[in-house]
Amino acid sequence: MAEVMAEFLQLAFSGLTVGAVYALVALGFTLIYNASDVINFAQGDFVMIGGMGTVFLTAAGIALPLAALIAIIGTVIVGLLLHRFAIQPARGASPVALIMITIGASIFIKGVAQVVFDKQFHSLPAFSGDTPIAIGGATILPQSLWVVGGALVLVVALYMFLEHTLLGKAVLATAANRLAARLVGINVTIVLALAFGVSAAIGAVAGVLVTPITLTRYDLGTLFALKGFAAAMVGGMGNPMGAVVGGLLIGLMEAFGAGYISSTYKDAVAFIAILVVLFFMPRGLFGGRSVERV
Repeated sequence: MAEVMAEFLQLAFSGLTVGAVYALVALGFTLIYNASDVINFAQGDFVMIGGMGTVFLTAAGIALPLAALIAIIGTVIVGLLLHRFAIQPARGASPVALIMITIGASIFIKGVAQVVFDKQFHSLPAFSGDTPIAIGGATILPQSLWVVGGALVLVVALYMFLEHTLLGKAVLATAANRLAARLVGINVTIVLALAFGVSAAIGAVAGVLVTPITLTRYDLGTLFALKGFAAAMVGGMGNPMGAVVGGLLIGLMEAFGAGYISSTYKDAVAFIAILVVLFFMPRGLFGGRSVERV
């Protein structure tokens, strides 16, 4: 019985760790979707840039905290450029066209990453060492606590920003009704750019936190984007709390599926979850605002 419980806890710890990353990616999807109705499939590449940028900056001799900060700022700039040169010129385009634009942007980012970085897998040293912490017969890496704790801090910070700052309320107003927001004097273009910048920062932080555990490579963003999109859809596209819950659920389902069934089908779990949720609950678990069919 003790062994069964230890195995259960081990899988739960693993699922929560990776699920926290999926939750952050889903949160980025949700933030951009709410502000601009764009489903940004380059969101996973923000995770890659944050991780790869930190790896190469530390390799150049820069201290890890400073390297991470520079990488996050660089990722924010990429997010702002994506909005300025890809999304803003296409305003008014159909949802399908906007999705294709973000997919094209993702491919372009990967191409640039191959040139700027390389095609190898890279890792970062764990922030607090590699000595596992024993809990209930299972073990958890200190870095996993960084990932889960960092995700919690980002979620709370985003909530405080949106609910308790003037700029955050401008984002919510733009999400609710863009025309009305413009009529009351909100600069919608700046708000939309802010949404892309903040979502890029969230993705970059996720990349920095998870790279010591999962490694990173120039093309890793695609997988994170797909899993984050699945999490956002499961929770309810447009619902921030749904994005967090959806990410954690996808992570736990993957971990338990790999542990109790087969790791061969681990990556299929997210897409099975999408199909099941959309079949029975088209708006997701938290019933976000209606998603336009494309």
